[in-house]
Amino acid sequence: MELAYYSDLAVRLVNSEEPARGTDALTSVDAVRTLFGESGQSARRATDADVTRLRSVRARLRAVFEAAADGDEVLAVDLLNALLIEFPVSPQISGHELRDEDGRPDWHMHIADYAANASAGFAATASMGLAFHLTELGADRLGICEAPPCRNAYLDTSTNRSRRYCSDRCATRANVAAYRARKRLDAGRPADSAPTPRTASLARDRDRTGRTADTAHDSSPAVDR
Repeated sequence: MELAYYSDLAVRLVNSEEPARGTDALTSVDAVRTLFGESGQSARRATDADVTRLRSVRARLRAVFEAAADGDEVLAVDLLNALLIEFPVSPQISGHELRDEDGRPDWHMHIADYAANASAGFAATASMGLAFHLTELGADRLGICEAPPCRNAYLDTSTNRSRRYCSDRCATRANVAAYRARKRLDAGRPADSAPTPRTASLARDRDRTGRTADTAHDSSPAVDR
């Protein structure tokens, strides 16, 4: 099963709209056909009605990603199950024209598209791919970009589940914004709150020895007893 490809269909559909920026790329039949990518047969079936249908599916898939990103796995699964019930798939063994070194078909599982219309076929495939991704890797692998105003969806494939942004561009932008915020905070700090060289030195000595520098270097003579 081409898990990565099928789950990526869900990401592509969700990210065809950027609500915070007020942009929507899914506005025409040509946009629908572009969304299908290499699936030429499905793309040729697209009509004007599929624009509206896919927008509806897009909102529901976004809700899945948002629930997962918020840590509500049960809600994410419930929403995804509703899509799977409405848009069922038909698994099929396929070899296409692929052959192994002995000339035999390279058999693999494929999701056959017998849907009544193009958008239903896309919804079924995207939902099934996302379901496999969630069950195999975990709901916490479905994320929403944390770099405002971007709210793009992404699939976390990092080894330590540390991804927070949809792209390197958003990660860089978020890091730059955080750096500038720290600089503004430092610039607004009162002058008398900044440590003097003397107090900074004492603090370092205290960290190292547990005593202040004055005590550590007390030069007063010892008292004979």
